[in-house]
Amino acid sequence: MRTIPVKTASADYPVFIGRSLFSEIPRKIPAPGKVYVLTSPEIWALWGKKLLAAFPKSAQPTVLFLPAGERHKRLTEVEKLADQLASAGADRSSLLIAFGGGIIGDLGGFLAAIYMRGIDYVQVPTTLLAQVDSSVGGKTGVNLASGKNLIGSFHHPRAVFADIDVLQTLPDRELRAGLFESVKAGIIRDPALFRFMEQNAAAILARDPAALERVIVASIRMKAGVVAIDERESGLRMILNYGHTLGHAIEAATGFRVLLHGEAIAWGMLAALQIALDRKTVAPDQAGRIEQIILAYGPLPPFRATRAKLLAAADRDKKNRAGTRRFILPKGIGNAIVVEDVTEAELNSAIDWTLARAR
Repeated sequence: MRTIPVKTASADYPVFIGRSLFSEIPRKIPAPGKVYVLTSPEIWALWGKKLLAAFPKSAQPTVLFLPAGERHKRLTEVEKLADQLASAGADRSSLLIAFGGGIIGDLGGFLAAIYMRGIDYVQVPTTLLAQVDSSVGGKTGVNLASGKNLIGSFHHPRAVFADIDVLQTLPDRELRAGLFESVKAGIIRDPALFRFMEQNAAAILARDPAALERVIVASIRMKAGVVAIDERESGLRMILNYGHTLGHAIEAATGFRVLLHGEAIAWGMLAALQIALDRKTVAPDQAGRIEQIILAYGPLPPFRATRAKLLAAADRDKKNRAGTRRFILPKGIGNAIVVEDVTEAELNSAIDWTLARAR
């Protein structure tokens, strides 16, 4: 088992990475009160018995369910779940375990942040994307019809348990969606991770445990380092949003039903790369390697949207400030910058390029 500390101005917690970690949860994170598990029916059918076996029979957790799918990441579901917590006797000493993918983690963290003005929670991510990205850093939230994660808060978990074993039951498409986030980590800040993923795509896609562990550890270490410097996304942490401006816009414009999050981010990374190429902020050879590694972990599913819808969704992005578009552009492998002067013409050109490729 590997342990990576996450230390910020307001939180200090471990991320545990390894195999057969469920049994470690009650030992590492003893709960003073009742324990509740938020999960999806699909994850529970695969792994629920194993998670319950980690707890003594006299202290079995109460299980709450959230239907799978981005369309359920809404405030209406939060209210239903909060009512269920209250009916089951949850109080400020209770512990919530978010046991699932990024949607479960984001919504579960937000639920923990606002229930009785905040209770403790633990992240047990079951998708690669959640393990390498969304479970770490304290961002929680839900979607509005007009955009992704527009309601939320910062609420750090007490710990994160990234169990590599659960990835063996992950559908191939979900695995690739998570790998796009690790590719992003290499592009923006970790050239060693980029090279490893560039040279070992076959082993990684074949779910070799050692290769996956190396990718997960490096991705989490990169994010933990960034979050330690900039907890509230006032500066450096914004580079973690590479690909997210148009990626989130694509998700919103397609009703959150066509692409997985990582797939939308991959399209967004390619679009941002076009802006960087047009601006000559990235050398063509470096851009070529960036495009090749993104496509190597594909295929990227097609989608249909209009330029107007994507532009409108991008303009609602929460990174924007005072009417200024903030965009993250690659400068080279392992280096990204935040720019605030992307014009509508540049954005339209990137959108048109993406729509032509995505048909």
